[in-house]
Amino acid sequence: MVRIALATISLFFAVFSASAQAPSSEDLERRTIERRAVEAVIWGMSAVNYDLMLQEMLNKTEAKVNEFVYWSQPLDWHNQTLTPNPDTLYFMAFFNTKEVGPLVLEIPPANGGSLNANIVTTWQMALGDGGLLGADKGKGGKYLILPPGYKDRVPEGYIPLHADTFGGYALVRSNLESHSDADVAKSVAYAKRVKFYPLSQAANPPETKFTDAQDVYFDSTIRYDASFFQNLDRIVQNEPWLDRDRNMIDKLKSLGIEKGKPFSPDAQTKELLDRAAREASAWLEAGYDVGFDPFWEGSRWTLPAPKELIAAQADGFSNPDSYPVDGRGIAYSYAYVGIKTLGAGQMYMITIRDKDGDAFDGSKSYRLHVPPDAPVEQYWSATAYDRKTHALIKNMNRASRASNSTEVQKNADGSVDVYFGPQAPADKEPNWVPTDPARQFEVMFRLYAPKPALFEKKWVLPDIEKMNE
Repeated sequence: MVRIALATISLFFAVFSASAQAPSSEDLERRTIERRAVEAVIWGMSAVNYDLMLQEMLNKTEAKVNEFVYWSQPLDWHNQTLTPNPDTLYFMAFFNTKEVGPLVLEIPPANGGSLNANIVTTWQMALGDGGLLGADKGKGGKYLILPPGYKDRVPEGYIPLHADTFGGYALVRSNLESHSDADVAKSVAYAKRVKFYPLSQAANPPETKFTDAQDVYFDSTIRYDASFFQNLDRIVQNEPWLDRDRNMIDKLKSLGIEKGKPFSPDAQTKELLDRAAREASAWLEAGYDVGFDPFWEGSRWTLPAPKELIAAQADGFSNPDSYPVDGRGIAYSYAYVGIKTLGAGQMYMITIRDKDGDAFDGSKSYRLHVPPDAPVEQYWSATAYDRKTHALIKNMNRASRASNSTEVQKNADGSVDVYFGPQAPADKEPNWVPTDPARQFEVMFRLYAPKPALFEKKWVLPDIEKMNE
């Protein structure tokens, strides 16, 4: 009986296999392009994220590589980078060491102001943190960005940063004591004490150039279409292959991306790349929607990225048994920059759901109660972002409330209630963050110069609650 049964099963599969239509070579090629393109989006997200910002600077401002572009006022919705901080001043230096060699980023001592600086590669891998809570500890320092494979002796007096790409950027945040015109001007002037120049000109450094992008519509939100691969091709053409990424060489070649060759997909391939980018977007969104580890047990406030990615950033992706490409793809679909030591200069928390577990609806009203004695040396802030684009909500006159906003009203015990919604509650306009009733939103809570009490969990930030309508 067993032999008869096995023979019957074998005959069934033989007939089925013979009758089944084998995929054509065209089908196989199409499936290969779509499958590999989805993986390329996830893998290449952090580098494309970088390139989108670089291209906005080059195409919409007068700033050039190895100079500073900055925003002379706290950011508003015209800055459509991913989850930026509207309660500080942003200075960005996109660099490239390919032609000029090592570059010096000179951070001034923390007197008359303070900076939080992060220096990253093209892949937004953290090279180092600078400023009051960085490697120089507020004493000021000369950070030396070294090209890939640099073998020469590092001169004394420099903090070496060994990059594995030619490109990258330094994000320098100049902290605000308040949002007053005087304090903003003071912070701009302090940040302009930063110097940036080639090491070859260290004996007589040229003047650092600063270009103000305050009135520029600066949009580096992720494009989930075939244009994503144009940005990715630019990275492949301009940067060396990293050993850990060599398995992507043939995969990208099947998409038409190959070092030293033009990327010119035909109409049919572009359609496949569009479809793959949309699928990758859905996959990344699903991963983001699951959420990350809660900072406090049972809380809706989570870490800003997957734990394994935070660990990989701290050790420069040096663990041979870990390469969190999926987590990196998700993280850089909604944020940018890399921090070497998260929690030293700043700590971030994200919430995409209210206390009841529901997604934030821009047509509804919510309250965040910030308890007194927040464990920060500098300030805390709560910022609302568009849930779809992860940028500041368009056409809103402000995006956040922060402890360095002098108009924010405190309760008798020193706590603060922050309100989110399409309209301000009665008499609460100074504490209100407007939302778009047609769109969902998300909230990031920042703590600059956090104190140990935060990590000891002695201070707890409650979940955001719906208000009675």
